[in-house]
Amino acid sequence: MCRIYGYFNAEASPHEMRTVAALQRHGGPDATGIRQAPAWGLGNNRLAVVDLDGGQQPYGADGRVQVVFNGEIYNHGALRHRLEGLGHSFDDRCDGAVIPALYLEYGDAFTDHLDGMYSIALVDLRGERPRLLLATDEIGMKPLYYRWDAAARSLHFSSEIPALLGFAGGAARIRETALDAYLATRTPFGGQTMFEDIEVMAPATTLVCDLGDAPRGSGLRRPAAELPQPGPGEGAATAVRVRRALREEVGRLLVADVPVALITSGGLDSSLVTALAAEHGPVHSFNIAYKGDWPFDERHFARQAAERARAAYHQVEIDPAEFPALLEETVWHLGQPNADPIALSTYALFKAVRAAGFTVALTGDAADEVFGGYGRMRQAAESAAAGAAWAPDYLDALSAVPAALRRCLYTDAFRDRLREVPALPAEAEHDLLRGPGTVLERITRFELGHRLPAYHLRRVDHLSMAGSIEVRLPFCQSSVVALGRSLPDRLRLHDGQVKRTLYAAAAGLLPDSVLHRPKQPFTLPITAMLRPGQPLWTQARDLLTPDRLAADGRLDPAAVQELFDVQAERPGDTAALALWSLLVHEVWREQFRPARVQAAPAPVLHAAVAA
Repeated sequence: MCRIYGYFNAEASPHEMRTVAALQRHGGPDATGIRQAPAWGLGNNRLAVVDLDGGQQPYGADGRVQVVFNGEIYNHGALRHRLEGLGHSFDDRCDGAVIPALYLEYGDAFTDHLDGMYSIALVDLRGERPRLLLATDEIGMKPLYYRWDAAARSLHFSSEIPALLGFAGGAARIRETALDAYLATRTPFGGQTMFEDIEVMAPATTLVCDLGDAPRGSGLRRPAAELPQPGPGEGAATAVRVRRALREEVGRLLVADVPVALITSGGLDSSLVTALAAEHGPVHSFNIAYKGDWPFDERHFARQAAERARAAYHQVEIDPAEFPALLEETVWHLGQPNADPIALSTYALFKAVRAAGFTVALTGDAADEVFGGYGRMRQAAESAAAGAAWAPDYLDALSAVPAALRRCLYTDAFRDRLREVPALPAEAEHDLLRGPGTVLERITRFELGHRLPAYHLRRVDHLSMAGSIEVRLPFCQSSVVALGRSLPDRLRLHDGQVKRTLYAAAAGLLPDSVLHRPKQPFTLPITAMLRPGQPLWTQARDLLTPDRLAADGRLDPAAVQELFDVQAERPGDTAALALWSLLVHEVWREQFRPARVQAAPAPVLHAAVAA
């Protein structure tokens, strides 16, 4: 696992490359590798997970192909054996070392042979002009950001936005209309970011660029939302197949040359991963909680799941008094606002996991998208079956601020600017509302192809790597995704129950208290924490002042004040999430205004970890 960066058809000093490397060293503290030549450069920060003494990047094949790589290739052993049979040799057993030889054999289609999570930058020096190739995995587990300067014909890229801004001339323009997209979906979807001239590569994307030319797509690759689906089964037989696939994937993902931990929230998904991991030997599980008495405390469920799996249980506690400073660190590492309140806890948790001596962690992320676990999915499917409109309520459930409230929060001038600016990417919205398949099938494509990579996977990637932790995701593996997508609607949602097949697959592996508990959000209880007298309330009051809002011109100060009044008098989830989202956005705007890179805020976290 690493961080990567570089440039093409441009020049950068060694100092610039070291600056970019330093800005994301948290994601690769074990080694730095840089290679530069006229008009191009590649760089890498390494987090050593496999072959700790090897893995020097950039990887090269006789100097003709240079590669930097971020991620894990789980089938690298089989690929190495095949490539050795074709005459290639390798100096170490690192997973990424197979990529140059694989590219020499298969060209741009080399990604078809990779099983894993990755973002890759490759320079091919064999032709008349150097050629750059960038590639991302099928579900978007390893993001890659880039800036294309059409006038200069230059391309810069990096694993994180703050590092990308570390290149000379790296100041970026904030995309003012993105505030609406952020509030509508909690973070921008598609290739756009909160910056005018920074894009993020979509899952299953390959871009190529010949020196002096514009980048272009290379071939057609299928994202996870379009993977071939196995034939559907029924009931118990399908549950057995799902359990078998998860068991195999968890076993593969436990293989590492460093200690591996489990993140156990206390819900079905992470508890099932913990139980399956424990079948392979002793494991350690970590849970996050908050000092004091707060709603949605799941530590007792997480402890029960750990005890059932005979896992060593670690309870991480953070103090709400530290939240304001912690929020600044979290937003900086994300590079753009993400309104998920769990982001704060995610960052704190992974810092604690690293402090306890672990480098890899398995989580239960993506099970809801794959197997139909969200209440909004159930409600949409039920509304559609009854012949009622489902889309408005579903889209509001995705949002940080419902559509009607967003319109009330904006100034007249900003509402006018948004008339021709859609909150969702046009293709995604068209497929969601008018594409083929049942409502649940369309929602699943949308959630897997757009919401999961943007809202969940980038957050998990950035905040785990901020703590020098590699996260592995069993529910994102292609075999599991394909199985989940093959299920007919009735085996995912039926009679008000979500994730029917996954619950059946977990039967007998988890305590009844976990298996049959009501579903609740794994989140920060912001409705209780955003109230007068609490640290987050004070921070929101200090940043969302009428003068600041009026100077920006997009939000109506009186409407925002009304949100504060409502939350103070009648605390509720809608007002709390709206205030939280505006607070996160304002912290981000303060961090990157006027869109210049800054040093990471000094860590202030003092999480208590108890075994």
